[in-house]
Amino acid sequence: MADIPIRIYVAFGGKAGANRAVAPLLAGLPASLLKAPVNVLRLSLHPEGLPQRIANLSEWRAHLLDRLRHQIEITADPELETLMKELRGYPAPIRRAAPAPDTLGGVLVPLQLVTDAGTLSFLSTTTVFGTPVDVTLSELAIESLFPADDATARALQKIVPR
Repeated sequence: MADIPIRIYVAFGGKAGANRAVAPLLAGLPASLLKAPVNVLRLSLHPEGLPQRIANLSEWRAHLLDRLRHQIEITADPELETLMKELRGYPAPIRRAAPAPDTLGGVLVPLQLVTDAGTLSFLSTTTVFGTPVDVTLSELAIESLFPADDATARALQKIVPR
């Protein structure tokens, strides 16, 4: 597998920073969605953002909305509730088949991203730090995307600047 995992550092409300492996995957997206601080949830679901590139959008959308719902349950943050309403207002993909069964127990979530290098397959996992009473840490999560196959690992090694 590649020695370059993609790491997206997500703070409260989906505002993110990322390592150098992310930029090539976002090439060509509107500057308005990439303006710092980037909201990775909005970027992932906004009609002008990544949805056109996500092959398993139904599954990925469900994952993101479920994670946001969980944050809202813990924090009751009105900004997150507003973000949830916004995200749910974006067009949802039409499911052409029943969702694939979750064989990974929710610990790993597949992401298939269509790129110029072909469809890249990742396994995503999210690490959340702190406890609900530790506000600064409870706002930090790291979403890591790891190549799910050798073809993705090889493609990343070619497209990620060294």
